[in-house]
Amino acid sequence: MQYIKGTILIFTIFLVSSQLQAQIESAIDTSKNILLFKEASGGLLLHTQGWGLKFSKGYNKTAFKKRMLVFELVEMQSQKQIRTINPYFTNSKSYIYGKLNSYFIIRASYGIHRLLNRKPYWGGVELRFFYMGGVSLGFAKPVYLYILKPSPIFYEYTISEERYDPEEHFVDNIFGRASFTKGFNEIGVYPGFHVKVGLDFDYGVYRTKVKSLEAGATLDIFPRPVPMMAFNDPNYFFLTLYLNFNFGKRYN
Repeated sequence: MQYIKGTILIFTIFLVSSQLQAQIESAIDTSKNILLFKEASGGLLLHTQGWGLKFSKGYNKTAFKKRMLVFELVEMQSQKQIRTINPYFTNSKSYIYGKLNSYFIIRASYGIHRLLNRKPYWGGVELRFFYMGGVSLGFAKPVYLYILKPSPIFYEYTISEERYDPEEHFVDNIFGRASFTKGFNEIGVYPGFHVKVGLDFDYGVYRTKVKSLEAGATLDIFPRPVPMMAFNDPNYFFLTLYLNFNFGKRYN
């Protein structure tokens, strides 16, 4: 009787362990040992002079080398800009005094990712070094402000929407920022180029999913200087440090 009970117990343990093993194996990413040649990802980019959005396409040339095509849209802010308000009016809107243009850059880059540290089969972080370069296309949209105009009635004003002019607009007659959509028909275009280097930390669990943190530096150079702030020299180049969170997929 004891022998039968022992046999039943052993069989039950074996059955349960077999089921657990099957569940574990089914949960394991079977693509870990398969080289997936293509990938597509997008993400949010934060840099030392603003923010941006990124989309990239990649192709694994070998297990150690990956070619990348990257498109980015980034906002570029002046390091000297300070937001303020008109202290003489309680309902005034905030604005950046001296800001001539809102500036955005569209980048198209091509480059190489080289493997430095392969991710262990049980997980972890895969590290790649990358270098890229390409064209930069800058767009400068003029800043419009609400300007206070004296009326015939004492202590009453009318408000007009005008493009910022440092020769006519000062802290005492600026009521605040105007609509961001104002000035799109006056955008200036600034062609240039850029280079970037950095490290990519892939921390994703599954090989078919892209989850990575990218840290690097980008240098944008423009042959024609970009006017961003009044009372300051226009910018020929922008050197920024950035962090980029990428999410996407790998496939063949």
